[in-house]
Amino acid sequence: DLPELDPVRDNATADDFKTKNKIYELILYTGPELEQFPRAQRRLAEEIRETMLQILRLVVTLENKHYKKTTLGELDTEVDILRHLIRLAADKDMYPDKKPCLPFRRYEIWAKMINQLGGMIGNYEKYLNNASKGKKSG
Repeated sequence: DLPELDPVRDNATADDFKTKNKIYELILYTGPELEQFPRAQRRLAEEIRETMLQILRLVVTLENKHYKKTTLGELDTEVDILRHLIRLAADKDMYPDKKPCLPFRRYEIWAKMINQLGGMIGNYEKYLNNASKGKKSG
């Protein structure tokens, strides 16, 4: 079953950037599963882990920057890379004689979590674009 995906964890305050909490949830959820990847695919597991940590770094950076658009672009790119990495992990054609590292059901859950993260980033981009349009016209 799908895990409960709260928009903000109990440890967060109302002022916290919700995206930071979402990537944190994703890291916690996927960590144990990455440990289960076969030895031959440990590099892929490490790439997935590093990409998630990079996303976390960018989200924290974003919170502390005044000009956010460049960082948002980098963040969007890293989320897209993460999508492709988990797709590779779940692709049965990559492992012709073996089961994929990531079973299809797990892939669906991870993809849903990553899509939620991407949606949050997209909404934040729209918010910033609308806020900057308001300043220019005002």
